[in-house]
Amino acid sequence: ATLCSNQSISTNASPITVLPSLGISAQIGIAILTLAFVLGFPGNLFVVWSVLCRVKKRSVTCLLVLNLAVADAFVLLSAPLFLRYLAGRRGWEFGSAACKLVHYLSSVNMYVSIYLICLMSVDRWLAVSRPFLSQRMRTKRALLFLLLGIWMMAFVLSLPMPFYRSNLRLFPHIPLTFCTQYHWDSVGHRVFQYMFETIMGCLLPFALIIMCYASVICRLRSAMFQRKGQGSRLILLIICTFALFWLPYHIINIIEVIGLLQGSDTLIKAATTGRPNVTAFAYFSSAVNPILYVFAGSSHIRQAGLSFMGKLFENTYSESRTTSTFRSNRPSRSGSTPDESSILHTLSVKLGRPFGGRQTDKGGSDTTQSKDESGSELKTLASLDPLE
Repeated sequence: ATLCSNQSISTNASPITVLPSLGISAQIGIAILTLAFVLGFPGNLFVVWSVLCRVKKRSVTCLLVLNLAVADAFVLLSAPLFLRYLAGRRGWEFGSAACKLVHYLSSVNMYVSIYLICLMSVDRWLAVSRPFLSQRMRTKRALLFLLLGIWMMAFVLSLPMPFYRSNLRLFPHIPLTFCTQYHWDSVGHRVFQYMFETIMGCLLPFALIIMCYASVICRLRSAMFQRKGQGSRLILLIICTFALFWLPYHIINIIEVIGLLQGSDTLIKAATTGRPNVTAFAYFSSAVNPILYVFAGSSHIRQAGLSFMGKLFENTYSESRTTSTFRSNRPSRSGSTPDESSILHTLSVKLGRPFGGRQTDKGGSDTTQSKDESGSELKTLASLDPLE
């Protein structure tokens, strides 16, 4: 949104109402925003339609993806305003309120996206490390409260953004206003804004994501029954994509903070020069997720047609019905509970390996009992429903 401020502007004594030319940053910004809007807005609407109209059984991951698509679609609605701002060469024509609002919504999108990804990671960690606790917590009411909390937190964390945006007249001989950053010439305000965004929008959430997935990887390495499902791959793709598009923005924040604290004009100039492009690059992240879903669900296109994305999300439901590890606090005489023994026996049958549990040859009665237990535990596994 600050792309226009980096243009080289030659001014005369007479006022002008149109900027003479588009700078390189503005041209790059126009290309990125156009591509983001053309691909991302209809793509996210298609995701919303697929989840609401084509998915019968929605997993936790599916509902989080739905909220992510809604947030991305809303922020992409501001793309036409930015395109007019950059391509029209008449400055910001929509007033100070619109200037503050579109940047506020962009900030809300950033926080909603990263904390939805955090919730996906925590849900995956609970499913692997605490499966029965996860099952008790996976209710529609609990998920509704969590989603409401994330949206409210994002609106609160984004409050500094409109205070640091203003529609200003930057050049004395150009009667045009520009929607740009404004910190009242205070180093403290600039340091606060950039550090607050980086800590709350990058360092804390990514630390939580890394801890969750480090625990999941360690747990799966020691588990007898491992299942690498489509939902896990989809979440990892979303995390990696968000990091790819937003880390440059936060790196620029850190560079500018260091420059401000050390009084280094070189670092400040480098951050100021790079900020417009990394901001546009981060904005494009709102258009990427639907493209990821297309590639992830490409195997369903021939069979399901336009419902292929619904098939992809239904697979995350099927995956969440299976739990990789089981624990109990009350051991039996053989060192494991009856439930654990029966479950491990069922899993060993599925894996094609014998389980060293209780065996007997008396009239085949225990064999029949074992089959009944296996069938019972298969039903138990299938009954682990993600949302009740």
